Amino acid sequence: MVLRRLGRTGFQVSPIGFGAFKIGRNEQIKYPQGYDLPDDDTADGLLNGALDLGVNLIDTAPAYGISEERIGRFISHRRGEFVLSTKVGETFEDGRSTYDFSKKAVRDSISRSRKRLKSDVLDIVFLHSSGEDLKIINETDVVATLQALRDEGIIRAIGFSGKTVEGAKAALSWADALMVEYHLNDRSHEAVMDEAASADIGVVVKKALASGFLNAQEAIGFVLSNPAVASVIVGSLNLDHLRANLRLAN
Repeated sequence: MVLRRLGRTGFQVSPIGFGAFKIGRNEQIKYPQGYDLPDDDTADGLLNGALDLGVNLIDTAPAYGISEERIGRFISHRRGEFVLSTKVGETFEDGRSTYDFSKKAVRDSISRSRKRLKSDVLDIVFLHSSGEDLKIINETDVVATLQALRDEGIIRAIGFSGKTVEGAKAALSWADALMVEYHLNDRSHEAVMDEAASADIGVVVKKALASGFLNAQEAIGFVLSNPAVASVIVGSLNLDHLRANLRLAN
C-alpha cells in the first residue's frame, strides 16, 4: 500500500484509516441502520486485522464509548505500527454528549486517553468541536492547551475536527492537521482543503460515505482523487468490507 504524507506532521498514513467509533459506541448514532457493539474477540480481530491489512491510521475519541480502552487493550503491543489519533472536548456518558474546552478539562482528557490507550505519547489530537467552531477556537483555552501539550512532547501533532468551513479556515493558523467532512453530497470544504494543503497542513476526511448513505466504490474514489487528502477514515465492523475499501484506494 502506498502511504501518503500527512502535511508537516511527519507521518506517512494509509489512504484508508480505521475509524474506531463502531467498536465503542452504538447510541445516538447517525448511521442509517443500528448495530450491536462487537464483543471483545470481534473487536480484537477487527483492530489487529486492520493493521495486518496495512491500515496504519487508527482514529478514536473519548466520545466513542469504550473505543479508546479497546484500542489500548488489543493493539497497544503493536503501537509502533500505527499512527494514533484521538480528540478532546467531547465526552459521551449516559446517552448524551457534553463539551468542555477548558484547560483543566483538556489536560484531564489527555491524561485519561493516554491511560486508556496505553500510550505515553499521542500522535495526533484533534479538537472535537460541538459545532460552535469559531467560539471554541477564539474564546476557550483549548488551542493554547493543545499547543502547550505539543511543546511538552505529550502530543506530536494537533488538529481540528469541526463542523463549519469558517472553523476550518480559522484553524489554519495553528493546526497541523484538519479533519473535515467531504463527500459527493458536500463539497463545501474543498477550498479550505486546498488552502490547508498549500500551507502543508494535513487533511483527513471523515464521513466520506455520508454516514453510510453513499456507495463506497464511488465515494472513496472521489475523495482520494483530491490531492489535498491524505487519508479517509472509514468505520467498519467487517474486515471483508475494510479489505474492499482498501482495494478501492489503490
